[in-house]
Amino acid sequence: MSGKFRVDRLEGVLASINELVKKQVLVGVPDSAPDRDEGPLSNAQIGYILEHGSPANNLPPRPHLLPGVQDARPKVEPELQAGVNAALDGDTQKVDTRLSRAGIVAASAVKAKINSNIQPALADRTLEDRRRRGVTRENTLVDTGQYRNSITYVVRKKG
Repeated sequence: MSGKFRVDRLEGVLASINELVKKQVLVGVPDSAPDRDEGPLSNAQIGYILEHGSPANNLPPRPHLLPGVQDARPKVEPELQAGVNAALDGDTQKVDTRLSRAGIVAASAVKAKINSNIQPALADRTLEDRRRRGVTRENTLVDTGQYRNSITYVVRKKG
């Protein structure tokens, strides 16, 4: 006697989808990131200033966080789609893996954007200050590298 067995996985699939919609992937510098080695500003504060500029301090905006994430979209979207497919299969572990992979890709793209020497070029005064400190790099957003290295991602529950 042959027969087909059907397994009702609806409850697991619904639970997996429910978990997926409660999560988000955030890219940047977490507010809880460790302080910088020196200086009064945190990496998160420095990132905000670099992204939006500071007219009072004669710093032009050099957008890198949002454009970096946008650059990552072609690689991030398939990871997110795979996460949705995993949720439809009821595989919450695979959902988390795919969300983490999306975060890694996006954080890497933001770091690449930071390394791309976003215009305008550094002022002569800034370059002179760097040379006095022994820094020959002329990249607009990388002096010590602490800010760039603090870029990461988190997968967390919305709320």
